Amino acid sequence: MRRVPVLVLAALWALLLLAAPAIALAQPAAAPAAKAAPRDAADVVVLSRRVVTLRGDFLGVSASERARRAERTIDDLLAKGGPDLVTVQQVPQGAVLMIDGGFALILTPEDLDRGTGESFESFTHSAQQALTRAIAETREARDRRQLLRALAETAIATLVFALGLWAIWRLRNAMASRAADLLESKTAGLQLDGTPILHSSRLAAMAQYLVRALIWLVLAVMAYEWLVFALKRFAYTRPWGEQLGAFLIGIARDIGRNVLGALPDLAVAVVIFLLARGAVAAFRPLFDRVERGRATLGWIDRDLAGPTRRIFAVLVWLFAIAMAYPYLPGAQSDAFRGISVLLGLMVTLGGSSLVGQAASGLILMYSRTIRVGEYVRINEQEGTVTEVGTFTTKIRTGLGEEVSMPNSVIMASTTKNYSRTVEGRGYVLDTVVTIGYDTPWRQVEAMLVEAARRTGGVLASPPPQIFKTALSDFYVEYRLVCQAVPERPRPRAEALNALHAHVLDVFNESGVQIMSPHYVQDPAADKVVPRANWYAPPAREPEGGPP
Repeated sequence: MRRVPVLVLAALWALLLLAAPAIALAQPAAAPAAKAAPRDAADVVVLSRRVVTLRGDFLGVSASERARRAERTIDDLLAKGGPDLVTVQQVPQGAVLMIDGGFALILTPEDLDRGTGESFESFTHSAQQALTRAIAETREARDRRQLLRALAETAIATLVFALGLWAIWRLRNAMASRAADLLESKTAGLQLDGTPILHSSRLAAMAQYLVRALIWLVLAVMAYEWLVFALKRFAYTRPWGEQLGAFLIGIARDIGRNVLGALPDLAVAVVIFLLARGAVAAFRPLFDRVERGRATLGWIDRDLAGPTRRIFAVLVWLFAIAMAYPYLPGAQSDAFRGISVLLGLMVTLGGSSLVGQAASGLILMYSRTIRVGEYVRINEQEGTVTEVGTFTTKIRTGLGEEVSMPNSVIMASTTKNYSRTVEGRGYVLDTVVTIGYDTPWRQVEAMLVEAARRTGGVLASPPPQIFKTALSDFYVEYRLVCQAVPERPRPRAEALNALHAHVLDVFNESGVQIMSPHYVQDPAADKVVPRANWYAPPAREPEGGPP
C-alpha cells in the first residue's frame, strides 16, 4: 500500500483535469444563449435541471424576469405537497404548464428557437417532460433513503475505482516488460546490413513510454467515468453527470461520424497509391534487366537504368500524391493548407542548392561525362569513380582516400578522363621528361618505350606513343602516353609510380641525364646514378635482380 499516496495524487490530478469541463458543462444557460437570437433569453431551472428556455417578452415582462418568476412559482407549488401532476392547458397566448391545477408558467410562440425548426407543440411537450422529471428529482433529493442509497453506490464505485487504480499501477512494470518482449519479437527481423535497427535498450524505453501513456489514458477515462457515475447518483448533480456523459459520447460519435465520412475518399486515395505502386513494380523488372545487360531500352544503357528507374518512381509517386491530395482526410482544412504552405516555403528558401545539386547530378548521369569505374582527374583530385549520385560523386584516389565532390563543383570544373578514349578496359598512363638537345631524340623515344615495356600492366597493343611536346630553351620535352590494364586491380598511382621507376632505371643505364630542373651550364660530369649505386644503403637489392 505504499502506492496509495501516488494513487490519491493521480485521482486528484484526473479530477482537476475534469473540473474545468465539468463546471463549463454544468452551466445550462451557456449553450442556448450562444445559439439564441439577439433577443433576451433565460433558462427556467428547477434543482439544477433546465426545464425550458424563454426567449420572448410577455405583457411587457422580459424573458429573464419571466424565468425568475416561474422558478419561484414552481417552488411554492411544490412546497404545498400533493401528487405534483404536470398538465398543459392551451390558451390564446400559447400554452400554460400547470402543477396540480395551479399555474406554473406560460409558454408563447416567441419562446421558440427559430434556428431549430421545432414546432410549438413539440416545444411544449419537451418542457412538460422536463418539468415532470425535475419534480421527480426534487422528491428524490428530499428522500433520505434515496440519499443514503446514492451515498452507498458512490462509495462502492469509489472503492472499485481506487482498487482499479492500485491494480493498474502495480502491473505497470509487468506490462512494460511484456510490451518490450513483444516489440523485440516483432522487430527482430528489422536489420540494416546485419545490424539491428532497434536495440533492446531502445525497445525497453519505447515500451515503457507506451505503457505509461496507455496507463494515464486508462486512468483518465476511469476517473471521468467515475465522476459521471457519482454525479448521476444524486438528484441535484444528475444534470451535470448527464452533460459530462453526453459530452464524451458526443466526442466519440463525432469522431466515428468523421471517420465513416472519410472512408470513401480515403478508399479513392488508397486505390490511387496502389495503382502508383503497381506501375512502379511493373517497370522495375525491365529496368533491372537493362541494368544487368540482359536487355536494351533505346538510349538508356546499363549505367542509366538505375537512375532512370528512380526518377520514374519519383515522378509516378509525385503524380499519385497530386491526384490523391484532394481525397486525403483534412486536405481542405486550414491546418493542412498551412502545413503545405510551410513545406513549400521551406523548399523555396532552403532547397535551391539541393535542386542545383540534383540537376547537376542528372546532367552528369545523362550526358555521360563520367561513369563508375573510370579514372578521372577533377581539379586536384585524381582517382577512380566509385559512385555518381544525385547530389555528390565519390572518387577513390590512389592513396586510399575516398573523396566526395558536390556535383555542382564537378560541373563547374574541367574533368580529365583517363579511361574514356582507351580501347577496352583500363586507363591512360602518361608522364613527361625533359632531355637535353645533345641526346638523340630517337634514343630518348626508345628508352621511354623500354621503360613502358618493363612496367607491369602496360599493354603492348596499342603500343606506347612518344610526343615531343615542346622545344624549350635548354631541353626537349617528351611525353610518354600508354594504356595500362593491370592483371590485378590497382590504383593508377601505383602503376604510374612503377613507370617512373623504370624510366629512371633505363635512363641511368643508358647514361642519359634528365634535364630538370633548369641548369646554367653543363656540369663537369653527367648527373646519372651508376648501376653499382642503385641499391646504396639502406636500400637492398631484391632477390633475382632488379625488376
